[in-house]
Amino acid sequence: MSFNIFCRRGGGEVFFPLFKEQSALISKAAALLVEILKEESYEKKKELSRQMKEVEREGDIVDAKISGILYKARRVPFDREDIQTLGSRMESFLDMIHDSSKKLVIYRPNFTDSSWIEIGEQIVEDARLLVEITNDFDQWKKKGEELKSLCGKIKEIESEVDDIYENYMSHLFEAETNGIELTKCKNIVQSLEDATDVAKEIGDCIKLMLVKEG
Repeated sequence: MSFNIFCRRGGGEVFFPLFKEQSALISKAAALLVEILKEESYEKKKELSRQMKEVEREGDIVDAKISGILYKARRVPFDREDIQTLGSRMESFLDMIHDSSKKLVIYRPNFTDSSWIEIGEQIVEDARLLVEITNDFDQWKKKGEELKSLCGKIKEIESEVDDIYENYMSHLFEAETNGIELTKCKNIVQSLEDATDVAKEIGDCIKLMLVKEG
């Protein structure tokens, strides 16, 4: 049965807009994260963190819609399990961005390291690529190779962030003598790095969906 028939029967025409909506929320959250990283005022950081929480709540609603529609849909454009996995991983990415922002506010580290900002900006790029992918996801038959290439770029970012993370951690354990500050910094950068791992998982999931149906 063709992809177009799937769509007419309640598949892609429902799911693709929801994936677009979720990626837009991820992009908004990523931008807020970098703002929090760069902001010097603690009160402003808290306000930005509250905005982040609202974005995260909106993401929960979208994820619930995806699961609810998936449960009821008679026809779907991709494997049901893959759709559920993609929605779940997108929600996890948003959660990890939110978690990073919470740590920055709760821990109140003595300073923000430039490596954290660098990783934050890579998360923004992950989000931008995800927006680009989901904007064309409904044209996967025609743009499959382009979408796979974008997924590959997300994977490259994860590898670059691994290098930033490893270099930072090596320096941290050599230079930081305050145990409390060391723990704060380690947990913050770990959370940021974890977010890019989840972004890679999203890219891998989308690429697998394209390969299976292509």
